[in-house]
Amino acid sequence: MNGDIVAKWGPISFSRTEVRDLLTAWIAISLAFTIAMGGPFLQGFVIAAITAGLGFLLHELGHKVVAQHYGAWAEFRSFGVMLLVGVALALFGIIFLAPGAVMISGRTIGTTRNGKISAAGPAMNFALALLFLLAPWPLVRAYGFQINAWLGLFNLIPFAPFDGAKVWAWNKAIYLVMVLVGIAAVGFSGFLMGGNSFA
Repeated sequence: MNGDIVAKWGPISFSRTEVRDLLTAWIAISLAFTIAMGGPFLQGFVIAAITAGLGFLLHELGHKVVAQHYGAWAEFRSFGVMLLVGVALALFGIIFLAPGAVMISGRTIGTTRNGKISAAGPAMNFALALLFLLAPWPLVRAYGFQINAWLGLFNLIPFAPFDGAKVWAWNKAIYLVMVLVGIAAVGFSGFLMGGNSFA
């Protein structure tokens, strides 16, 4: 749908518009979490960009890669107004972000493939949470694990437009396993944070 392809790896392609929207959302999300964390701005922004920003980016790329693997057109589009609302709410200590979504079209996907595309986002967050446990910096390790555990579980809410609705429609057993993984991860994140938590 967009002829302005700026990057392509095998079947996976990115348009100029998509790259712009991804960067805009990444910066806005990082700014919102920086405000919520408080403390020195530069340090907070770097930590937020690595933990929350990377979590968002890989979540959306998870959807995109699986969708394009199935031959569909799939590109991320940011929701500008919601990004501004998210940053404004952070000023009041509230973290609520709806940065955008991967738009998919071009062929009939079906319930099974749609479920797999939707599951890819939360699965990326849970995998990233585990990777953050290896981070040598305590704040990055703790925030990275907690934010991605919450992001994965939150997106598994079984109602549209959340990913969980499509995963539930596809495979209820896989849905329940993913939810249990999310609950366990969120519970562990409370211990990891030692009471210093976004939740």
